[in-house]
Amino acid sequence: MVVGRHRRSRTPGRLRVAGAALLAVSACIHLALYLTGYRSIPTIGWLFLLQVVVGFVLVAGALATHSRLAAAAGAAFALSTLGCYLLAVWTGLFGFKEIRTRAGIAAGLIEVAAFATLALAALATGAARTGPASLRTRMREGVRAAGSLVVAAVGAVSVLVLVVFGVAVVSAAGAPAAVAGAGVTLKTATVGGATVLTNAHGLTLYWFAPDTPTTSKCTGSCAVYWPPVTGRPGAGPGVAGKLGTIFRPGGVVQATYDGHPLYTYVGDSGPRQARGNNLDLGGGLWYEVRVSG
Repeated sequence: MVVGRHRRSRTPGRLRVAGAALLAVSACIHLALYLTGYRSIPTIGWLFLLQVVVGFVLVAGALATHSRLAAAAGAAFALSTLGCYLLAVWTGLFGFKEIRTRAGIAAGLIEVAAFATLALAALATGAARTGPASLRTRMREGVRAAGSLVVAAVGAVSVLVLVVFGVAVVSAAGAPAAVAGAGVTLKTATVGGATVLTNAHGLTLYWFAPDTPTTSKCTGSCAVYWPPVTGRPGAGPGVAGKLGTIFRPGGVVQATYDGHPLYTYVGDSGPRQARGNNLDLGGGLWYEVRVSG
């Protein structure tokens, strides 16, 4: 009987350690994203930093205490972090719309696992403290039955969250499809008092500081956030400057302006927005393309 009680008491600790480890990995992913550019995004940047700080505080609390509340707080935080990600994917958050990336998918799966593990740790801690010493006779079976129902509820919520997350990932935009050889008309618009270059839909165009007149340095996940303007450019009314093209990996034609390869930014949801201006993302600074002449 003593051995059985001892074994049961180990379960909450193991679950807390596993949940804390998952929460720490999620915080590390957010820290890496923050340091590699998200810190430059208004509001989103400091929210990422807040997530990192609170995440590690909850990790320390889960590891240093045997508190049911600490485990429950960690579970709630993991779920709320995932909720913010889903909101950013579906509708946008503080003017920023998230894109499907491997880092986002990994963080989301880890947060689902952290929620389930820490929620079970909180329940197991409560079960251990209500103890067989006082309830092992008449209440033991009732406690076990209630515990089973609650565990099943946590499992059901976790599965539901995982399904919602999967739907969000599938429906989220990924890397844009590029069509070589198609023409694109460049226009101008006034954004924040400056005359900037836009595509045919009025979206502000950007240039990337690390690029050269012949090479785009924005590839892979960078191009998910900064879709290249593909095709041979044509000048619309008011467009002055030298138009040209370069070849991206795979032979895709990308438009250039005054020697700068052109991009849009996923954070701009419509015309007359320049949320990507002066951002440090993808390994360098981004600037709106101002029309010369």
